[in-house]
Amino acid sequence: MDLFFYALPSLMLALVLFGAYRVVRRSLQIRSAWNSGLTAEARCLRMFTTTHGGGRDTSVHTRLHHVYEFTARDGRVVRFEEEDGPATTVEGDFVTVHYAEGHEVVATAKAPGRAKLAASTVAILAFLGVVAVFCVGFIATYNQMSDGSGFGEGTDDTIDTVVVDGVTMTP
Repeated sequence: MDLFFYALPSLMLALVLFGAYRVVRRSLQIRSAWNSGLTAEARCLRMFTTTHGGGRDTSVHTRLHHVYEFTARDGRVVRFEEEDGPATTVEGDFVTVHYAEGHEVVATAKAPGRAKLAASTVAILAFLGVVAVFCVGFIATYNQMSDGSGFGEGTDDTIDTVVVDGVTMTP
C-alpha cells in the first residue's frame, strides 16, 4: 500500500517537471526566433481544429492549428505546425514568419509579444510549481506518518506519575 502513496505523487511530479521543461523549451524557441531577426514569407498550407472534452457535462475546448511552409535563407524548405494562430488566416494565405536557423529551424507565425510570452510562461510555471510543492509535501507528510513519528503514532503520550506519601507528582 505504501507503494501507491509514493508512486502516484512521484509520477505526478515527474509529469509536472516534464511539462515545465516543455514550457520553458518552447518559450526559449519562440524567443530565439523573434530575436534572430530572420523573417520569411510563408504560405498557410492547411488549417484545422482539434477538440477536447464534451463528455457528459464538460465543456468543449477547441484549438486552432495552422501548417505553414516557407523557404529559409539557406534554401531549405521548412514546414511547421503551430497552435492557437489567428482564425482569420486560412489555407492559401501568406504570412510573415520569424525563424532561427540552425540544425533544426525554429519558426513561429506569431507576432513578437515578449511580455505576453513571459507572462504566460511564468503563469504556467507557477501553477506547475504549486502542483510540484503539493506532491513533495504529500510524500513528506506520508513518510512522516508511516515511520511512526507523526500524529502521535508510535510515541508514548502518557505522562509518568509518581505517588509519594499520597501526593501525585509528575517528573
